[in-house]
Amino acid sequence: MRVSDNGASNLFERAVVVLSIDTEQIWGYLDLMTETHFRRRYPDAVATHDRLLDCLCSANISATWTVVGGLSLSESAGARDPRMAGLPPSWLARVSAGDEASAPLWYARSFVTRLLHARPAQDVGLHGGLTHLIWRSPEVTSEVARRELLGGMRALEEIGIRPRSFVYPRDLDAHHQLLAQHGIQVFRGRGPITSEKVGLNFAGSVTRVIEELCRFTPPPVWPEEFLPGLWNVPPSLFLYSMRASRSHIAPMRLRLDRVRQGVEVAIRCRGIFHLALHPENLAESDRAFPAFEAITDHLARLRDRGDVEILSMSTVADRVKGGHPAPVAASAGMVD
Repeated sequence: MRVSDNGASNLFERAVVVLSIDTEQIWGYLDLMTETHFRRRYPDAVATHDRLLDCLCSANISATWTVVGGLSLSESAGARDPRMAGLPPSWLARVSAGDEASAPLWYARSFVTRLLHARPAQDVGLHGGLTHLIWRSPEVTSEVARRELLGGMRALEEIGIRPRSFVYPRDLDAHHQLLAQHGIQVFRGRGPITSEKVGLNFAGSVTRVIEELCRFTPPPVWPEEFLPGLWNVPPSLFLYSMRASRSHIAPMRLRLDRVRQGVEVAIRCRGIFHLALHPENLAESDRAFPAFEAITDHLARLRDRGDVEILSMSTVADRVKGGHPAPVAASAGMVD
């Protein structure tokens, strides 16, 4: 069941903005690059996570942070760790042993714990499972996906997090029934825009540049009940590469322009503008983080003016499950 624009008018008193953040560090790139390449491409990526959380808390914004379970481990024996038993050896081959001090790109329990205790409250969900395994890979059977999912959930539960929100690695969804069976209530599916449909490849990158240069308006989205009790809230816009070389082709200000356009449309139809991103992309150039700060400043002004609510994915799921709008918090932005 999809909540249409007419149905949304009964659920949302105003437009909704959702921010979802894929929190993965090198786990999200272990099949694509080495640690050396990662550090060169994303300098200060670890510190950028803290900076991003500081930015959102200062703006009184609650976001959904979907975390790769491995990040929250206090330590690990890498591919030989018994918690990774049953996962494809080819996927685990590059996983580093260590802890937060010796392998900070892989393990960041202190940051995940900080997310848990942040104010305003942040929605801490799960990104894929224990290792960022790609669920549509040929070797990922239902049993392998179950091991990956439960491994990630157990890792988060060690520090008191019971995830309700979920994002598939590379947005390649599969085995949806496992999510519903294990307490996940909302996931982020593939977005209804051309670049998302093309995928994470060269053609997709070219398409995203064209969408930016042509200022294509990101579409509003509405929740869809994919399975009983499991809702899909797809993205309207994904902030991908923010490298300096990219900004020479598509200036950084176009990101803010498209966010403004997308939110304006969502305001007119009381829909959802869902912005997704990776913290690593904010570490790609000196201009990237200021561009994101401009986006959050704009969203906070709209919220404070009463034009939008800023909700997490879990809060949207609670709203649609209840079938009626929740009361607007007295303090702007305190929605969780």
